[in-house]
Amino acid sequence: MGLDVSASSIKLVELSQDRAGEFTLERCAIEPLERGWINEGNFEKFDEVVEAARRLIKKSGTKAKHVAMALPASVVISKKIILPGGLSEREMEAQVEMEASQYIPFSLDEVSLDFCVIGPSASAAGDVEVMIAASRKEKVEDRQGLAEAMGLTPMVMDVESYAARLAAGRALERLPGGGANAVVALFEVGGLTSTMQVLRDDELLYERDQVFGGAQLTQLLTRQYGFTAEEAEAKKRAGELPEDYADVVLGPFVETLAQEVERALKFFFTSTPHNRVDLILLAGGSASLHGLTEAITEHTGCPCQVLNPFDGMALGRAVREQKMLREAPSYLTACGLAMRRFLP
Repeated sequence: MGLDVSASSIKLVELSQDRAGEFTLERCAIEPLERGWINEGNFEKFDEVVEAARRLIKKSGTKAKHVAMALPASVVISKKIILPGGLSEREMEAQVEMEASQYIPFSLDEVSLDFCVIGPSASAAGDVEVMIAASRKEKVEDRQGLAEAMGLTPMVMDVESYAARLAAGRALERLPGGGANAVVALFEVGGLTSTMQVLRDDELLYERDQVFGGAQLTQLLTRQYGFTAEEAEAKKRAGELPEDYADVVLGPFVETLAQEVERALKFFFTSTPHNRVDLILLAGGSASLHGLTEAITEHTGCPCQVLNPFDGMALGRAVREQKMLREAPSYLTACGLAMRRFLP
């Protein structure tokens, strides 16, 4: 299973795969977290997060014991480096550690470090391109401790943005021509922050975080109707909102969110050689808001659609299809984490 732990919720996805390589969504579930329990990737209320995670496991009904988790990109240092080809694994580890020490502002004894050979270098014949990723050990141990407190065995510690790209890759492959050469802006609208990744084939062209998310819609609801934050979240999820909600609250929020997407794209255009995007994909809890894709298309002049990471998957007996379809964009990162089990 994949377990995506964010500031606003914990999301679980369990996948299986048949011999033909086709996925089945066995289970998916979300458990909300109170604001402040996790702050900027740090577990401020560890015991409360553990209890929420245990509720999630019980609610989902999963029997899986192996889990893939992820760290937010903000607490991970990643860097592409060039190394000589033909090194043994031990020689490469030594070279990676030497190179990593130049980019990591603390002792290597304090970090968890990994690397992956991407392929031959485009700029130097005989050399290879290697991605290194490092994070403070305490960040990794927090999530490892959460998994173990839930009775699970953590198998993979990924980076959230990498996992999101992995899941989005399935959607891109289903575009006309397999999405070849298409420049795609992937927006994941979280509770407190939104992330934009611009992709072309397997290449990340640009990445940007913005402090804007679904929590601002919750704040508008509390101000307009006097709900508590918990009531507002519950009513949002259940669709039990006042009659004037669409005009007074939702419309202005959707307009503001579309403007944020437009602003992020302008940053991309002004800071890179690129001047176009072929498609905008929306994920995250606010992606399915009524009128959002249309507003973004109007502001940006670019086609926009909601990303369902489970599109084309078979559904297990435990999955309630209508509920899953409403929540599907929220599961992008959790889906990518669950897919890690099946990578060659």
